[in-house]
Amino acid sequence: MQVDVTSLSNKNVGKLELSDAIYGLPIRPDLLQRAVRWQLAKRQSGNHKTLTVTEIRGTTAKPWNQKGSGKARAGSVRSTQFRGGAVAHGPVIRSHSFKLPKKVRRLALKTALSSKKSDGNLFVIDNVTLDKPSTASLVASFKSLGWGSVLIVQGNDLDKNFSYSIRNIPKADVISVNGINVYDILRKDVLVLTREAAEILEERLK
Repeated sequence: MQVDVTSLSNKNVGKLELSDAIYGLPIRPDLLQRAVRWQLAKRQSGNHKTLTVTEIRGTTAKPWNQKGSGKARAGSVRSTQFRGGAVAHGPVIRSHSFKLPKKVRRLALKTALSSKKSDGNLFVIDNVTLDKPSTASLVASFKSLGWGSVLIVQGNDLDKNFSYSIRNIPKADVISVNGINVYDILRKDVLVLTREAAEILEERLK
């Protein structure tokens, strides 16, 4: 399939051929959901934890005799049934991540790209290099292009001036093609690929 290549000044500067095997796949919400869950699970720190009986400071003496008091037997005031005691089955430090096959991750990324293309929210731009940082000019460019909530994917290296300019624009982000992922694609309304990024993705995912 062919798509128009535009510039930041909203001018058509040519066309680019995109592969149907990457941008023309049927939309599978189940794959997208699995990929997003996998990404978010990896982000969880997993460092929430409660104290166990051995970690609570306090006496180790038996609070009262085993028999004769009429009360239930007790071996430690640090047990779960006492105030200030341990928490039964509390959280421990662990990793929330789980494995997702590489083939599933690749297919989910292709599906996310295809979903943006089918919705008409995938655009290809010639380049996003700026001579100097200017948030105001970038806001004007986005307004002329009709982009609000937008993710821009550059090539292997980010343009420093463009990164400085876009970071003050709400709902607009830029990442390198090496960091492209399903979650970031889906959480923005518009996906913009530079010509270099599109060619790198074509080579990587073909």
